[in-house]
Amino acid sequence: MARIKVDEVDRDNSVDKVEQILQGAMQEFLKHGYAGTSMDKVAVAAGVSKATVYSHFQDKEGLFKVLIEQLTRKKFNLIFGTVPLEGEPKDVLRQLGTKALDLMVQDDEHCAFMRVIIGESGRFPELAQICVRAMTKPVLETLSQYLATHPELNIPDPEATARIMLGSLVYFHITQDVMHGKDILPMASDRLIDTMTNLIINNAK
Repeated sequence: MARIKVDEVDRDNSVDKVEQILQGAMQEFLKHGYAGTSMDKVAVAAGVSKATVYSHFQDKEGLFKVLIEQLTRKKFNLIFGTVPLEGEPKDVLRQLGTKALDLMVQDDEHCAFMRVIIGESGRFPELAQICVRAMTKPVLETLSQYLATHPELNIPDPEATARIMLGSLVYFHITQDVMHGKDILPMASDRLIDTMTNLIINNAK
């Protein structure tokens, strides 16, 4: 019994250390970018030894990948939940669009992280690919599947339609928030979401 308790404490400590490292890594990536961040800096920011960082993460790319996967998994669950999408398409699509934009706009850290990924994508294309694989692909697959299960919408290409939906939301977020364009291209998010939803729904009529 004593051994089990020790193992449980070890696991708890390990989880805490990983969380510390990820928080320190996020702090450094946002401050210095990917190229300007080192495992040494992450260790200092996390308040752990360099050996501890390497005991959990093989290298900086692996650390960055885990960070992206953690953030995207959290966002995905907050938007889509853990149950299949149900309800009238008009309501579901509007709710999804609203939740997605609200989560992106309200999260300053997300905006800053997007700037890092976009800014570093030229020198480190593999980082951008990690983001596309972890963030964009699951969303597109979920949206495509939902649209395909509603033949009454009369959508000939659910995957392309899902890309148009997601692309519209991401474009709006990038121009308004990531690139500070609210004053240059002002528009309420409701207008975009309502118009996008109506275009899809009206296609069925």
